[in-house]
Amino acid sequence: MTGLEHALERAIVICATRPTVFRYFTDPRRFADWWGAGSSIEGRPGGSLRIRYPNGVTASGTVLEVVTDERVVFTYGYDDPAKPIPPGGSRVTVTLEDRPEGTLLTLRHELPDATTRDQHVPGWRYQLALFANVAARDQLADLAGTVDCYFAAWSEPDATHREEAIRGVTTEGVTFKDAFGCTVGRDELLAHVGASQLHMPGIRLARGGGARQCQGTAIVDWVATAAAGQARGRGTNVFDLSPDGHITRVVGFRKD
Repeated sequence: MTGLEHALERAIVICATRPTVFRYFTDPRRFADWWGAGSSIEGRPGGSLRIRYPNGVTASGTVLEVVTDERVVFTYGYDDPAKPIPPGGSRVTVTLEDRPEGTLLTLRHELPDATTRDQHVPGWRYQLALFANVAARDQLADLAGTVDCYFAAWSEPDATHREEAIRGVTTEGVTFKDAFGCTVGRDELLAHVGASQLHMPGIRLARGGGARQCQGTAIVDWVATAAAGQARGRGTNVFDLSPDGHITRVVGFRKD
C-alpha cells in the first residue's frame, strides 16, 4: 500500500493476558464489545472488518495479516465518501507483547496526510481506553469472587484456612496499607491478618456493594460486623490486580 507516509503511534498496557487481548481481533462478538453493536471482524487474512460507531458512522476494511497472540494488520476507511479516508485508504498495525502488568499493545495507524493523522489521535486515545477497560473486565470477570475471598480471610479463625485463602488471591509481593498496617509481601500480610484476629476477635469483614473496576484497579466498599451482627465499621479498599486476576496491592480507607 503506497502513499501512507504519515503515521500515528500509541502504546498502552492492558491488564489482561495476550490471548485475552488478541481474541478481540478474531472473535466478532468481542470485537463488537469494543467498537459497538453492529461491528464485526473476520479474524483471518482476507477477512472483512466493519465498524459501526454509536453516532451511526461506519467504517470498513480488510484483514491483511494475523499472527496469533502477536500481531494483526488491517486496512481502515470510512464508507461515507465525504470522510477523509475511503475504504482501504489507511493501514492499522497492532502488536502485542508481554509485560509484568499485562499486555503492551502498540498501535500504528498509517495515513495519507498529516492533517488526517492528527485528526485521528484523540479518537484512538479514546478507543484504546475503551478497549483496555473491556479487555480488563473480561480478564477479571471473577473480581467480586476474588475480593470476597480476600475479605473472608480476614474473618477466618483457622490459620491454615486463612493462609490458603490469602495465597489463593494475592501475589507473592502483595503490598497492603491502611490506618493500622503497612506490609510488603504475602508473609507480612498473613502475619498482619493473623494479628487482627487476636485484637479484634469475632469481627467479620465483607463486601458492602459491587466491585467497581477500571483497567485493573478496583474500588470496593466493605463492612465490618461483630459476632452478634453489630456494625463495627465501614470503609473502602482500592485493589490493584495482576493480569491473571491476583491482588498485587491493597490500600484501605475507613469511613467511621
